[in-house]
Order: sequence, then C-alpha cells, then structure tokens
Amino acid sequence: MNNSPKIIISGGGTGGHIFPAVAIANALKRLVPSCEILFVGANGRMEMEKVPAAGYKIIGLNISGMQRGSILKNLALPFKVIGSVRRALEIIKDFKPDVVVGVGGYASGPILYAASLKGIPYLIQEQNSYAGVTNKWLGKKASKICVAFDEMEQFFPAGKILKTGNPVRKEVVDIKGKHYAGAELLKLDPLKKTIMVTGGSLGAGTLNKAIEKHLPEILAQDVQVVWQTGKFYYKGIIERLGLEYHPNVRILEFLNKMDLAYAAADVIISRAGAGTIAELCLIKKPVILVPSPNVAEDHQTKNAMALVKNGAALLINDRAAEDTLVKAALELLVNQGQCQKLAENIGKMALPAADEIIAREVLELIR
Repeated sequence: MNNSPKIIISGGGTGGHIFPAVAIANALKRLVPSCEILFVGANGRMEMEKVPAAGYKIIGLNISGMQRGSILKNLALPFKVIGSVRRALEIIKDFKPDVVVGVGGYASGPILYAASLKGIPYLIQEQNSYAGVTNKWLGKKASKICVAFDEMEQFFPAGKILKTGNPVRKEVVDIKGKHYAGAELLKLDPLKKTIMVTGGSLGAGTLNKAIEKHLPEILAQDVQVVWQTGKFYYKGIIERLGLEYHPNVRILEFLNKMDLAYAAADVIISRAGAGTIAELCLIKKPVILVPSPNVAEDHQTKNAMALVKNGAALLINDRAAEDTLVKAALELLVNQGQCQKLAENIGKMALPAADEIIAREVLELIR
C-alpha cells in the first residue's frame, strides 16, 4: 500500500447514510492520516452540506430515486442514471482511487458500477437487515460487504460478508454520567420520568400526531417529554401549542446535543432506521420502535424485528401508533422489570467498533 492511498466514499440522502460514511472517513484518517478521501453524493441532497461541514471534499452527481406517483418525473430517470455513470467514470479517471466505498443512497450505485467497469475494488456497507435492489446487484462484484445484521446470506455471497455493525457518531452515544447535565440543558426535572421522541432530522408525522393527541394523558401522569418534531412539522406544532406549552414538555425541531437527550431519557420512542438502531444498542435504554412504512422493501420493520425477536425492543405498527403508542410508553415507564430487561438485551446487540473494523477492511483491499 502506498503512503497516501486514495479512497472514494459514496452515498447519502439521509443522516442514516451520511453519519456512517463520515465515521468511516474519520476512522481511515486515524489509521492512515496521509490518506486522501473524496466523497461523491447526489446534488441537492443533505450530504452536499453535511460532508463539507465534517471537513471533507464532495462532488455531486445529478441522480435521484424513483418518484412515487409521478410518471412524468420518472421518465428522466434512465437519462440521469446514464449521465451519472459517465460523470462517475470521469471522477474515477481524475481522482484515481485505490478503492471505493458505498454506504447507500442515490450516488452509491453509479460510482460503484463505474468502479466495477474500471476494475477498482469496492466495499459495500449495507446498513439494513434487508438489502435494496441496487446493493444486491452490486454485491455480486464487491470485494467485501460489511453488514450489521445476521442472515444476510440471502442477499449477498456468503464468502464476501463480514458482520461489523453500523458506524455511529461516537459523541452521540457517550452518555455515561450525563443524566443531570441532560436534564439541565433541556430544563427538565432530573427526578421525573422522561420519554424521548425522535423521528429523525426530517421528522415523523405518525409520532408527532400520537404525542400531540395524547399530551393530556402524559401530563396527567406527571411525565416529561423531549419531543423532537423534525423540520417539516415543527412550525405547525408550535403554532398550535405554543413554544412554552407546559413545563414538562420540550418541543424541539432538532436535537443538537443528542447525547444529553439520550442521557436524560428513561424510555425512547423512535423510527427504526439502521443508524438510529445502532446508536440505541450502544446507549442501552428501553426503546419502542415505530417503523416507517414509507421506505423501500419495508426495511425498517425488518430492522425492528431483528431487535424484537431478541427481546431488545418493543414494536408498534405505524397504523396503530396514533392510538396505542403513548399508552404503551406510559405502561413501559412504570414497569421497571421490563425496562431493565429491554435495556440489557439491546445492549447485548451493540457492535461499538464498526467504523474502525470497516476502515481496516478498506485498507486491506488496497494492500
């Protein structure tokens, strides 16, 4: 391996793809400080802002996914794919990478395919328990496939699979001894029971509806709520409820100090994205998962079931959540035995060194 290996990391679209990609890049820099890393993302998507903020260069491809309910918008998709593969080939020709890493998202497909055409080794980091169509297809020629769940042989060649877990942001899962600091930051009483609700950076309509509808029941039990609404829903909720709705309720668009919010919580309600699940396993708190139905191949339900079958989380169906979620959370909150059992079991599923294990595999491919 040369002293300054060149690595392309591609993917994005959501924080669930971007944060693991940046974690892998950071691990590579720790192991080989002289390595050159170039990100490839999709123009107009979140990665074009988040990756430069993390200190890395990124080039965007004009690529998007299938648009539900819009035949007209999908007509341009084949041309975008062809154009993106051409651009990906140009990027590879200019940058001359030793290896390419794909973490999922629209841009991953064209750049990994271009790498295969040029005979450059590539590694796929499959975050979900159910692999998407593109990764299944690209997996045939991948040199290594790093996964986070068991039984992935149904999607990929068994000899190429390595179970590493999903990389997480280290600062987010470092919650030890931060309960009182979290309560102080969020202006909460550290001695009262607290439910944390998070639907990701964009938010989750079902979770927001469930909390808003059942706030009276929560307050009747003198329970506190850290309610992260997401940017699509925040304004409407604040207009309806007001910013200072009740001393027990913290309504926030986004959680900048996720570690302190996790530390302050007794029970966590969340969607079931793979990155979030990786964090939840490491923080070891009782969790209720409400998988999003608006994802490819219903992979969030499959992610959640991997925990449920190990007694590591509770699952509530999205359709039932508006009426049953808050009741289930309040019941769990007072059931100390069940809380302890869920926390222990989810902790057993944690894989804390994923970023470094994947980084070492990437460097091994260069050797």
